[in-house]
This record gives sequence, structure tokens and C-alpha cells, in this order.
Amino acid sequence: MYKSIIARLGQGHRTMRYPKAPPPSLSDRFRGRPMVDREACQAGRADCAGACAAACPTGAISAGGGVKEGMRLDLGLCLFCADCKEACPKAAIGHSGDWRLATGRREDLVVDAEAKAGSETDPERLARALKKEILRLYGRSLRLREVSAGGCNACEADVNVLGTIGWDIGRFGIQMVASPRHADGLLLTGPVTRNMDLALRKTWDAIPDPRIAIAVGSCAISGGPYAGHEETRGGGGGILPIDLWVPGCPPHPLTILDGLLRLLGKI
Repeated sequence: MYKSIIARLGQGHRTMRYPKAPPPSLSDRFRGRPMVDREACQAGRADCAGACAAACPTGAISAGGGVKEGMRLDLGLCLFCADCKEACPKAAIGHSGDWRLATGRREDLVVDAEAKAGSETDPERLARALKKEILRLYGRSLRLREVSAGGCNACEADVNVLGTIGWDIGRFGIQMVASPRHADGLLLTGPVTRNMDLALRKTWDAIPDPRIAIAVGSCAISGGPYAGHEETRGGGGGILPIDLWVPGCPPHPLTILDGLLRLLGKI
């Protein structure tokens, strides 16, 4: 026992201090919030002919002649695959290192001509705290039942990372539970396959009011690469009243954590 205590003391403190301190540096390969160079996009509209939109595998981009003429990028559909970046002849599209992507409204995931271009996130689009009466109940203790409705396990894996020693979401009072009867809300991953539709609805019905719903990943938001497939429901938006949308394929654990903390009014 003493040896175990000595070994633990030697390991030191490993849990990140976010949000009280900046998070650890992310890899240069990390693809955060997409950036659009308006001037480059406008200059190239004569010869690009919507190459970015044509290259997008999920139809997340609609290019109506450049950003100022109505180009829109839906982060809820985006797979962050960078195909649009490679297709653009003017290199007008790229990715920043900004992990803050979670929103409280589905429409705030759509980046258009009115949104800020560049690496800075418009704070008005970020997730906001729950209503006071609900925050009073769950601000210090939130229990979530996770439902993988046909996911590939990528989003599920990154949600699980939040329970490890480096992240430790338990310090914020957030815990994953096994039974919906013990839950305050539901965390959804996956495109909601037809076979999981009923299970998802039953799980949601078993959670007592007031309850919250969180959609993690492009599949849970829009169906992701399976959007429009007859065997899926296109995400949980048409089934659950989503309170937090966390885009990504999969979203980085920091993106998920940031969204949860904003929802609980801790950021």
C-alpha cells in the first residue's frame, strides 16, 4: 500500500486545468473551425465554379458565387475531411485550430456570409447556459445516459476519453450512468439507424423531466455520411429536442468538454 501511495505521489497531477487555464497545445494536424478567405473566394468565383461544393461528400457546402454572394458551410454536415480545401483553386478554405464548435441552436452551425471569417469564433454562435430553473438543478450534478444509435465508435471513444485521468469530467459533476432512470439527460451519437429508432425513443421517455438532449458528432446532428440513407433517421434532431449540438467527425474531446461546460454555465 505504501509503495502505491509513493508511486502515485511521484506521478504528480495529470488532470488538465481547463477551463481555469488554457488547454494543452493541440496537434498541427488538428482541424478546428473552418476558415474562409472572403477575398480569395470572391476573386476565384469566375473559375472555381463551386469546386468546393462539388467536392464535399455530404453536401455541407453550397457555393452561390463566393462568400459574399451566399456561400454557406454547414458544420452539422461537415466531416472535416478537407476535400473542399484540396479542391479550391484559390485555397480560400482551410481549418483553424479553434476547438470551440458546440452551439445551442442548429442554425448556428451554418457559417455564411454574415459569419466572421478567420480563426476567431463568433461568441454569439457558441453554446449558452441552460435556463436558470434547469441550471439550478443540474449545474453542479449532471448525469447523462449515452446512446450509440448506429455510430462507428469514433464519437463514442472520444466521449469515453473525458472520463480518463487527464480530463476527469467528474470534477465538474458530470457522470455517465447506465440507466435512463438515473439520468438527467441523453447524449446521442450515431445517425440513428432504423433499428435503433425505437430504442432511442424509449430511452428518452424513461428519463424523468426536466431532461436535456445532446447530439455529439455529425451523424447525430444530420446523419453525417449516411444522411439521406433509407436505413437512418438523419440524426436525432427530428426525434429529440436537442439542447447542445457538438459537430465533428468525430469531435475532439476538448470540443465536447467545452460544449458541456458552456451548457452548464461554467465558461
